[in-house]
Amino acid sequence: MNILILGSGGREHALAWAVAQNPKCDRLIVAPGNAGMAEIAECASFDIEDGEAVVMFAEEEAIDFVIIGPEAPLAAGVADRLREAGVLCFGPSADAAKLEASKAFTKEICDAAGAPTAAYARFTELAPAQDYIRAQGAPIVVKADGLAAGKGVIVAMTEDEALAAVEDMLGGAFGAAGAEVVIEEFMEGEEASFFVLSDGKTALPIGTAQDHKRAFDGDTGPNTGGMGAYSPAPVLTDAIAQDALDRIIQPTIDEMARRGTPYEGVLYAGLMIQNGKARLVEYNVRFGDPECQVLMMRLGAQILDLLLACAEGRLAEAQVNWADDHAITVVMAAKGYPGAYEKGSEIRGLAGLASDSWNMVFHAGTKQVGGVTVATGGRVLNVTARGHALRTAHARAYDMASRIHWPDGFYRQDIGWRALEEGEAAQ
Repeated sequence: MNILILGSGGREHALAWAVAQNPKCDRLIVAPGNAGMAEIAECASFDIEDGEAVVMFAEEEAIDFVIIGPEAPLAAGVADRLREAGVLCFGPSADAAKLEASKAFTKEICDAAGAPTAAYARFTELAPAQDYIRAQGAPIVVKADGLAAGKGVIVAMTEDEALAAVEDMLGGAFGAAGAEVVIEEFMEGEEASFFVLSDGKTALPIGTAQDHKRAFDGDTGPNTGGMGAYSPAPVLTDAIAQDALDRIIQPTIDEMARRGTPYEGVLYAGLMIQNGKARLVEYNVRFGDPECQVLMMRLGAQILDLLLACAEGRLAEAQVNWADDHAITVVMAAKGYPGAYEKGSEIRGLAGLASDSWNMVFHAGTKQVGGVTVATGGRVLNVTARGHALRTAHARAYDMASRIHWPDGFYRQDIGWRALEEGEAAQ
């Protein structure tokens, strides 16, 4: 098969790495790709949010299957255009992608499906929103309705912080994404990520993970897109995962089908778990980043078979083959991230690192300049390892990270701390 993957981040590098291992993959192209992906696939340059451009490229290159990585092309309707042109693709329609593109839409779906989630209210005007915050008190959560590059959610621990957040959002800080805000109850508990594939009818669980949003050790500092992750997430036991599937995810898929907008793709449910029960925090319509990296390390080549079964409506006959293993990824980011940071700094030491099914460095924001790898983004590398125990994977990942020479970067030293502490307590 000729396969095209859209995207340029660590998520897409991990997908490309796993897909390339499958013997069904004859030719792999990524667009636009990055320095890491260029080592295992061809890189192409065109606007991946332009459905017509994607279709034209797919037809010119005889692409058999397109895998859409980021949320922006999905929200732009790229999957719709590919399907209209008869090109097999993995990813939801623009209407279905509203589960991520609109927080208010997701709340409507949860209400209709009876899926447990946080109490909420929606506002387009500042004064009523601020009155609601004063009535509810803090802590409270303020969300821009639309896509805001992962920055449109404020967990406000004080009323003043919440009042300022709605003023910023409704005042235009996030453009059209903040024209409406959703204000939610602050949910107590432990958060984890649950990933399922859906072909519009069947939901197939493909793994759990837990990420680390704060920039610095001890879960301190500003929120980021994610500084590391591990899989599986111990808090998402088989019983809790099955309950979430029965009460939250399958009812959502059924409601989307009832509305005539079947959900086809990966559905990533952020769950808050307390007292053995899960409530939905939010949905994402693509693989998480950096959660995808640990999932791909554990799934390997079979992911292509699963994505094809999803795209072809055959999930009911698909099966995930899990090893009894663990994976962890440590994000190396540019100093200053998630605030202002410099681009173009040199990264050395990558060539000597192991690159196999147990140890991988996935590139998230890099390019090659004159034979040198340089940083081009905030989150730059995902140092990822697998092991029969989480502690083994943890040691491998941090050993690799210590061998990378990048004075302009930083990384957390405590990824996986919660699961490691829980594991030690259980011994």
